Amino acid sequence: MKLCRVATCLFLVLSILPATAQNRADYRGLLTQQVASDKLPSSQRLRDYVADGKLRLGLRDAVLLTLENNSAVRVQEAQVETSKFVLLGTYQPFDPKLETAFDVNRVSSPGFTELQGIGTSRNNTLNVLNQRVEVNYNQTFQTGTNIMIGLASVKTSTNNSFYFFNPYFSSTLTLRFTQPLLRNGWRFANRAPLVIARRMQQQSRASFEAQVSDAILQVVTQYWTVVQAQGDLEVERKSLEAADITYQSNKRALELGALPPLDIYRSESEVASRRVQMIKGEYALKRAEDELRMTIGADLDPYFHALDLELTEKPDVEGEPKSIEAASALGEALKQRPELLAARYSLDNDDTSIHLARNRLRPDLSLIGFYQSSGLGGNEFSLATGQLISKGGLASSFDQLFGFGFPGYGATLTLNLPIKNRAAEAELGSALVSRHRDMYAAQLLKERVTLDVTNSIHRLEEARLTLAAGRTALDLAQKVLAAEHRKYELGVQPIFFILNAQTTLAQAQSDFLQAQISYQIAVAEVDHATGGLLQPYHVQVAQLSQ
Repeated sequence: MKLCRVATCLFLVLSILPATAQNRADYRGLLTQQVASDKLPSSQRLRDYVADGKLRLGLRDAVLLTLENNSAVRVQEAQVETSKFVLLGTYQPFDPKLETAFDVNRVSSPGFTELQGIGTSRNNTLNVLNQRVEVNYNQTFQTGTNIMIGLASVKTSTNNSFYFFNPYFSSTLTLRFTQPLLRNGWRFANRAPLVIARRMQQQSRASFEAQVSDAILQVVTQYWTVVQAQGDLEVERKSLEAADITYQSNKRALELGALPPLDIYRSESEVASRRVQMIKGEYALKRAEDELRMTIGADLDPYFHALDLELTEKPDVEGEPKSIEAASALGEALKQRPELLAARYSLDNDDTSIHLARNRLRPDLSLIGFYQSSGLGGNEFSLATGQLISKGGLASSFDQLFGFGFPGYGATLTLNLPIKNRAAEAELGSALVSRHRDMYAAQLLKERVTLDVTNSIHRLEEARLTLAAGRTALDLAQKVLAAEHRKYELGVQPIFFILNAQTTLAQAQSDFLQAQISYQIAVAEVDHATGGLLQPYHVQVAQLSQ
């Protein structure tokens, strides 16, 4: 019963220790199905946007497809996945270890003394068979404390007649602990790598959030670029149609003798020039669409790559254009920009590394203690008669072992004081340099964020003013063209003024479209500069990196 109680207590200790030593997710919990697979997934959800043989997309749809299918986003996401396993690896010093060993050896030697108990002839042989089983449990805790619990048992069989236990079982239970008192002692020194790795994971997540924001701004810009290219092409098509109508009218006038022969070349030249512009617009649209297809992952499948794009967002500005105060925008940027958060994590890690390096400059003072219990068992013989007195074995040695009647214990205090510790000094110097560099890097980043916010607000103000001026210019161009048509019909103006008014109107339409697109992009750039571009599309980085 005593043996069962002691074994139960030992089992409970061994089962509790790993739980107290580490509180973390395991490998299977961190490994996602996508990372474990050796194949890349196909384009996600693109088929949901196919309608009437076209890929019909709103702006939010394009953002969603980019986050799901864009290869660059997935490459950046891998940094977050890597940081998870880096953090997992820092728990390695606290992982428990169970070591077992089984050793068998037999030794034979010729007799040379009566004390060997094998007779007096030198031809007699002394035989000894040793079988050893050892189980050791070893673990280091976050306080720096290392414990070792070892259970060993040796079975020895021999033909020596002086052994009153034969075979005999010698069992030993050993409990040893080591506690660093200065260098690498207590919680800070041992938890510092965990703290650093956890901050690095948070830093990689913040950096990934910044990269996701960049990717959203890219797809927003590309989306509106396609909308602009489609609008420009439509303007150029209508301009070509207007020039062709004028040319056909001039041809009829020439046939009727109402137009001098040399005047037909002006309208014909204008048709050719506008056809060139239309061809350029067609291929500009193709290039813009191909870039958008690549960003949303539609180029991964030939079926989706061949579909025409139908973008449903209109560039029209609803309501009054936004006007943002620079001071409030800068305040939001300093609170929300993930790059600044990543820089703060880096500086915090520098401080931890400096404290850790100073800890390693301390003397190495450690306390080592042990407790040991021994037990003996086996078949007991009488040395006088050679008769068997009692039978025994491993169980009897364990019974004596856990009776703790033969204890041993002790303690050792060790001090290692290196005359020079250049490695630790170099580590401290490197940590100080790293903090100095990261402080300037954080300051430079803050300056860049300030400049980004200022520039984005200036572009928004420029787009807002240009939008109002463009609307006025378009209205005036339409009125000028109508006036020139009336004058031409009355015979007051030659055809040149109509063609010139058509060109001016097409340019005004293109400029107004450009102003609308620039305003939409400028709004997205302000959100990007202030760190708020993820909110309008309900994007959470934690969901992307799961």
